Amino acid sequence: MSNCNGVSLVLVARAVGLNWGWVGSWHLSRYPFVMSALNSVFNQWRISAKYDQWNISGEPCSGAAIDTTVLWNIDSTDYNPGIRCDCNGTVCHITQLKVIMLDVFGGIPEELWSLTSLTHLNLARNYLTGPLSSSIAYLTQMQYLSVGINALSGEVPKELGKLTNLIVLSISTNNFFGSLPSELGNLKKLDQLYFDSSGVSGAIPSTFAALQNLQILWGSDNELTGSIPEFIGNWSKLRNLRFQGNAFEGGIPSTFSKLTSLTDLRISDLSNGSSSLAFLKDMTSLSTLILRNNNISGTIPSNIGDFQSLSQLDLSFNNLTGPIPDSLFNSSSLVYFSCMFRFLGNNKLNGTPPPLKSPSLLHIDVSYNQLSAALPSWANNSVMATGFDCIPENLPCLGDIRSSPKYSDFAINCGGPEITSSSQIVYDWDNETLGPATYYEASTKRWAVSNVGLFNDKNDAQYLSFSSSQFTTLDTTLDTELLQTVRISPGSLRYFGLGLENGNYSVTLNVAEIAFLNPPTWKSLGRRVFDIYIQAWHVHENNREVELVDARLLEFDEEEVKRVIGVALLCTQTSPQQRPSMPRVVAMLSGDIEVSAVTSGPGYFTNWNFDTTSFMTADTTPSAENEHSQFKNQKRNGYLGWDETCLALDGLMIEELEGSYRIDEIGAKRVSERGENRIMGNGRKGK
Repeated sequence: MSNCNGVSLVLVARAVGLNWGWVGSWHLSRYPFVMSALNSVFNQWRISAKYDQWNISGEPCSGAAIDTTVLWNIDSTDYNPGIRCDCNGTVCHITQLKVIMLDVFGGIPEELWSLTSLTHLNLARNYLTGPLSSSIAYLTQMQYLSVGINALSGEVPKELGKLTNLIVLSISTNNFFGSLPSELGNLKKLDQLYFDSSGVSGAIPSTFAALQNLQILWGSDNELTGSIPEFIGNWSKLRNLRFQGNAFEGGIPSTFSKLTSLTDLRISDLSNGSSSLAFLKDMTSLSTLILRNNNISGTIPSNIGDFQSLSQLDLSFNNLTGPIPDSLFNSSSLVYFSCMFRFLGNNKLNGTPPPLKSPSLLHIDVSYNQLSAALPSWANNSVMATGFDCIPENLPCLGDIRSSPKYSDFAINCGGPEITSSSQIVYDWDNETLGPATYYEASTKRWAVSNVGLFNDKNDAQYLSFSSSQFTTLDTTLDTELLQTVRISPGSLRYFGLGLENGNYSVTLNVAEIAFLNPPTWKSLGRRVFDIYIQAWHVHENNREVELVDARLLEFDEEEVKRVIGVALLCTQTSPQQRPSMPRVVAMLSGDIEVSAVTSGPGYFTNWNFDTTSFMTADTTPSAENEHSQFKNQKRNGYLGWDETCLALDGLMIEELEGSYRIDEIGAKRVSERGENRIMGNGRKGK
């Protein structure tokens, strides 16, 4: 029955998605499209409201939806799925909607964009696919919008630039492509912007200079190109900036010196440029500073150790020279923290480590520098004591093993107990506890392992993991028990084969996915990016090729060594266009022409990106927490003329939530009548 000239409408309705019953009296201005649109969205996503929380007695704007005493949080999984309503007399508007971590899959229904009163929308951690519609432009009152950690694709819609009331925007961890829309520069109220691991590429638009209210920007793990914009230095309110794992070129802008409110700065992997650390002078509020692999040169500022809040520092993989400031290890500010981190490895630092160390500084990495082998007194009673004499680049800890190699193979069950495989290979146990900066040498002196890195914002993270899954592999020679225990590292995990005989070695890497669940679930999202290299490339990068020469050779031509290694690396490039022709190879080896510059590592060890191709299957009982069938098994073989007694594997993984690297088992054999060497590993994303 209806009163067409009156105010109210009485109906009998049954909305399947929201389980509405008798709706009762509705004001004409709120019923027709609001109920229909929300019901359609919930139907398509196969979710429903909970009677005891909201939608009580068939009234959507009831219970927690309007109760001001409820501790409502748009980011919380409480009252999920849930809405909040703004009611004025008989008229209610749905202003907030959250559907979080419910593994909703499929596209975003067009009906959602008709809820034009929304100010907060959180659809994070689902498996939403397809494009983000241009119809989002209708949500002009939106202040908080998150579609992060989904599988959305297509270009980021320029219509987002019409949501000029936005304060928080997250499109992180999706499959978008193309550049960031210049229209996002219209969002002048924006306080937080997250587009890390979103898939975007290209330069940061110049229009972003107008985002003067930004306090947080996360843009890591994309294909951003060009240089980091100078105008970011004008964002005076910026507190947290993350640009790790992109394709930026050039150095860190000098204008960053004006960002004195920064507490968290993370930039990595800059190429074709250089920087110094002079811009840090007045950034005394920093608590986390990560500037890894940025071609930074010069010295470490002497006052950096006096930054009162600096708990985590990572300046590894740069070209820093000079001594380590004493204040970096022993400063009055360190007493305020229970756990401190200092990662300075892979530079050109010299001198001796600081003589004094604060008790709260528990994790230190100064490996692969040019430091003196002299031990500071604190090292004997420190977590760094074991293997500390291996810190200098020439590895004196090897002793006579270096001059008298005696092994031709090694095999390790990474993170697990000793196992004898079906092929009678004995894999040594390797369940020693490793931390954020640890070196461990096996009692047999046959191999060693080191780990460096800190999981994002997790001081108590575990660096070992175990899976009880039973695996069925296509490779019948692979014992699946070796895949059940793994080491996890957020940065650099190195295995060293000690005392290896001279000769040619082959390296095989087997990878099995044991962490990601089957789609459609947000826990299946992510991608693997590995940077795996053998020591020959590492020493070439650091102009140390002569270290590969047999220590027993008293005389050799240093230039010839560099020439041979350079040619070998050219011949193993991924792209055929980068490989020299045979006549050119002969000319380079004979010295008739110069060896071309080698700008990237061997093709079979670098830029290893896994797709979703499945080569392995799991024989497990399906459950919400243990259902794995996307398994990958890939092999890469490379033969190196090996004249060194240390064989090193270094793994680095960058992921959208948090990087980690797993190795299940590792082994090596010299290529001879005894067979080929094998290194096996597995990668996963940390949580």
